[in-house]
Amino acid sequence: DKISAYQTLYTCLLTVSKLGAPIAPFFMDKLYRDLTLATQSEKYDSVHLAEFPISVENYVNKMLESKMQKAQTISSLVLSLRKKEMIKVRQPLQRVMIPVLDNNQRLEIEAISDLVKAEVNVKEIELLDDASGILIKQIKPNFKALGPRFGKDINLISKEIQSLSQEQITQLDKTGNLEIVISGNSVILSLEDVEITSQDIEGWLVANSNGITVALDITISPELKQEGIARELVNRIQNIRKDSGFEVTDKIKVYLQKNDILEDAVKANEMYIKSETQTESLTFEDQIENGAEIEFDEIKTQIIITK
Repeated sequence: DKISAYQTLYTCLLTVSKLGAPIAPFFMDKLYRDLTLATQSEKYDSVHLAEFPISVENYVNKMLESKMQKAQTISSLVLSLRKKEMIKVRQPLQRVMIPVLDNNQRLEIEAISDLVKAEVNVKEIELLDDASGILIKQIKPNFKALGPRFGKDINLISKEIQSLSQEQITQLDKTGNLEIVISGNSVILSLEDVEITSQDIEGWLVANSNGITVALDITISPELKQEGIARELVNRIQNIRKDSGFEVTDKIKVYLQKNDILEDAVKANEMYIKSETQTESLTFEDQIENGAEIEFDEIKTQIIITK
């Protein structure tokens, strides 16, 4: 139907747009003409003459949009923490803890948890019903928002905000507003009036955005370290396969110069490495002559790949 045609066209155009000029415009126009000719959905001679489709509100899946927004926020937070700690994405990490404000948020995050785990290379996502005692929230006033509203009373407001209890901070974070009393007057605080963050805990890094808090376990066990080395090796093998002109279906043999750290990692993850790289055999040799040098982390060795 017409909607399916638009969706197919949009996906194709995104793909060919990466080709760059002048190839991309040609393929974009051809795709448009081929698809619209087949569906008889439009009569324009070129995509450059066509009008953008009008947005239909009923076609928007609000629930799906909310889930994907959370997936994007969580992924961005975890990736920013990895970058802060200089932990490469190929290095698996064990766990992310996320406090949930209500059952609806729990269900939405559970629905996209596999997507997030694959995106940020984390094995577990643990959802916390009550973060008190695990994640300690901090709050401070947003003077830009409070100043115009309270003027000379800004110091009173600031002092009251900084004295809020964990329960009050959680209520504000959950409901979006909190009633407090200043000099006998009732005042309603909103999330725009404050900045809520969480303290880092030992072995974890914490970040907040868009009402979501994530705590990332940055402890790298020996097993996780070995898996990270295996993923780096897979990347190097795939690059050599590509540079050597091998077909995707070609089976290969891999020869590596002995390196104790690399050898232990390969033994622990051999099936994964072989399945990802179409490798029939993976052998360590005392010496590799005329091999390609590969280097990552603390590992430096030689490699030869043959069909």
